[in-house]
Amino acid sequence: MIKLYFHPSPNPMKVALLLEEAAMPYEIVPVDTRKGEQFLPEFLAINPNGKTPAITDDGHAVFDSNAILLYLAEKSGKFMGAADDRGQVLSWLMFIASGIGPYSGQAVHFKHFAPEPKTYAVNRYTFEAERHFGILEKHLGSREFLVGDHYTIVDIAFWGWGRVVPFVLGEAAWASMPNLKRLFDAINARPAAITAAALREKYTFKAEMDDAARAVLFPQNARLAAD
Repeated sequence: MIKLYFHPSPNPMKVALLLEEAAMPYEIVPVDTRKGEQFLPEFLAINPNGKTPAITDDGHAVFDSNAILLYLAEKSGKFMGAADDRGQVLSWLMFIASGIGPYSGQAVHFKHFAPEPKTYAVNRYTFEAERHFGILEKHLGSREFLVGDHYTIVDIAFWGWGRVVPFVLGEAAWASMPNLKRLFDAINARPAAITAAALREKYTFKAEMDDAARAVLFPQNARLAAD
């Protein structure tokens, strides 16, 4: 049985979507990151980096969301596209892994959580998040899916971050990305996405970004206080 170590943030959500799409039996293990549960020894034994998601498959650990997507797609034999698409699947998956995810995450951090001064950082990371989403938007202009003629793990990886576009780029962001919004809405309407999205309501996670949560999520701030 696959166990998904889960928090309802973009990267775990895309793994949940793939598990649902592939109809692979799995068990959710909630990890409340605002309570620091990702740093418990039992979780660090699965993912030494202390981040969700991770999975175990009959006791074998896999971590990093994009590695998990590849692992599950290969295990299930689904959502990797046609054989001739493999290079593009890998290229665009890594584009999301190295660009969309990190820049969106940093944009969120500096816009919503970082202490002042932060104008330079907000501008840099928001610009780069917009630029990377813009590349996807342009790429999708002449096609239904991000790679080839079929729904793949690249679309699934995008959906995880698409869910938080307004939080990353602002409420008006979708208006400038009609192609991505079309794809996002199409994925959202899939039964697997509806089930995956409902996981947020099925489990209780700490919502408050209080001092205890900040200390867990942003431990680097302790060095500022010590200076």
